Amino acid sequence: MKPTRLILIPAVASQPAPYLVVSPDGYILHRGTLTLDGTDQPQPMRTVAVTPGADVMIRWLDLPTGSVVQMRAAAAWSLRDDVAATPERLATILGPSAGAGQLRLTAVVSRALLEAWTDYLRALGVNADVLVPDVLTLSEPDADDEVLAVSFGNSVALRGRRFAATVQPELVELIAADRRVVAVEDSDAVERALIAAALAPAINLLETGDREHRTASGSWRRAAALAGLVLVSPLLLTAAAAARDDMAARQMRAEALAAIAVAAPDLARTADPEAAFRQRVAAAPPPGGVTAAAAALFVAVESVEGAELDILIADPETGVKATVSHPAYSDMARIQSAMADAGMLVTETGTLDDAGRVVSDITIGAAR
Repeated sequence: MKPTRLILIPAVASQPAPYLVVSPDGYILHRGTLTLDGTDQPQPMRTVAVTPGADVMIRWLDLPTGSVVQMRAAAAWSLRDDVAATPERLATILGPSAGAGQLRLTAVVSRALLEAWTDYLRALGVNADVLVPDVLTLSEPDADDEVLAVSFGNSVALRGRRFAATVQPELVELIAADRRVVAVEDSDAVERALIAAALAPAINLLETGDREHRTASGSWRRAAALAGLVLVSPLLLTAAAAARDDMAARQMRAEALAAIAVAAPDLARTADPEAAFRQRVAAAPPPGGVTAAAAALFVAVESVEGAELDILIADPETGVKATVSHPAYSDMARIQSAMADAGMLVTETGTLDDAGRVVSDITIGAAR
């Protein structure tokens, strides 16, 4: 049998791509790196490339028996709410058959990204036979409540029982939830896992079924029609939807926390970053600052007969606040509309009756 080349695709194409050449029995025959400006032509051989796992969505799905076309369509349909692209822009890849009643490994990746990876490898002088996401080079842990964690560049691959995701380091604990994170820091153990994956990859992202794709997944409607031939249990669909919604909610919260970590690192360290960020946004200064807010508010108040501006306060922590007295409750809607035209959001925080007039406490911020 012939040797296999294993290449790690870097997160940035300008970085060198490390590789190993391994024998069929798993011994390392050669180590090296490939660069885009390299002059040596790599020898032709079976090549397995490890891609950044953060760019691949991985799920285990209940796919009842059917043709490959039907199962691929069923998988695409069940994951439709988890992706933000049309089906013709995505590739849905099925893992090996898991047997009757078993969940099947499924991966979804952008077709454009697949092309970019294969083009990059060709620029290095190699043709890939297999593309496998980094997180699927790890074996499942023995315990249900464990998640293995391995660093690949600036990301961390997390592998649990029927769970796989590559995330930013600050999101590891959040994504792991109540499972114990077991960091794999032994480089030899990681290398052995990579070699095992090269010899027997868990999935091949190049097995996109392009011929089937052209006939089976031109639209969600077509995918739904094909999926309808094999998805027969409403109870299974309900359970799958609940699991999908839970995972989607976790993913959305993780993305929100990651965005907060970038935009406001000080808030990311608080007990409830989302609440703290919402409070900061509510107190964010309106466009043009206090001067512009005061000018716009004066104009808005003047447009309402009998309305008066009683108090205007600019606080660095809580933002721009004001107290307005006016004849009728409906007057505040007119003031809010006028402020919205100026690109500002007026939020009513308190209202009371005072000797036949209405007194409203408001905050002024940027319109969302």
